[in-house]
Amino acid sequence: MPPETTLASVTSPLLRAVPASIPRPEYVGKELPERYTGPEVKDADTIERMRAAGRLAAQARELVGAHVVPGVTTDELDRIGHEFLCDHGAYPSTLGYRGFTKSLCSSVNEVICHGIPSDQVVQDGDIVNIDITAYLHGVHGDTNATFLAGDVDEESRLLVECTREALERGIRAVKPGRRINVIGRVIESYAARFGYGVVREFTGHGIGTSFHSGLIVPHYDDPEHDELIEVGMTFTIEPMLNLGTPEWEMWDDGWTVVTRDRQRSAQFEHTLLVTPTGAEILTQAD
Repeated sequence: MPPETTLASVTSPLLRAVPASIPRPEYVGKELPERYTGPEVKDADTIERMRAAGRLAAQARELVGAHVVPGVTTDELDRIGHEFLCDHGAYPSTLGYRGFTKSLCSSVNEVICHGIPSDQVVQDGDIVNIDITAYLHGVHGDTNATFLAGDVDEESRLLVECTREALERGIRAVKPGRRINVIGRVIESYAARFGYGVVREFTGHGIGTSFHSGLIVPHYDDPEHDELIEVGMTFTIEPMLNLGTPEWEMWDDGWTVVTRDRQRSAQFEHTLLVTPTGAEILTQAD
């Protein structure tokens, strides 16, 4: 089992500045976002805008990921992602969302999701998830990936590769006429081969003009979420797999989620468009 990390305390300075010329999502400056009441099936114009937002988010993800090296702070990774998005006319969707103070989430080792960038220094052998979302032309593109810092042990490497494969298998399961819960059924079945815990309480979600539309995409087989998959729907798949138990705890900051047994966790995420034959990945860097 890889060593447990001693996580740095969060030192969050004031929110990073965003040029006034960049449009903000409606929730910025509010305690809660407005409830989304629109359709899950998007029109052609919204889809085209989502392609642009998704592509930019993917480019930001890869840029930040290239800087995940021993010695960098997670706050520096936040700066890199923030400046890239702003330089390209996009607003970092997490900044100000339900009070979140940073422009991306950085989740190191046993942090499952929603880690807040801070003065924490990335160590040799760490695994670091970067979750970044671009708000561009009135829509969101949401993506994340887990990156390896330096010489990572084989157990952690396998976890990361299997989590990436779990996402890819979930994406391949998307077909019009199927039900949403087929995605989680495929992911859960694959993870079980390796004895990984599949986090249940944090899920994929509908996305578009709203960061989270209300559609829930579980990563386990949940018969309660059996919505019909239709052409034109847009949503994320973002499995979180743990080396040990799927159980988790949340820090007092109200965001940082860690594995209860402090074993490592990995995650990957894409924003998808349902097509007549399957799914188009909107958060590709190319």
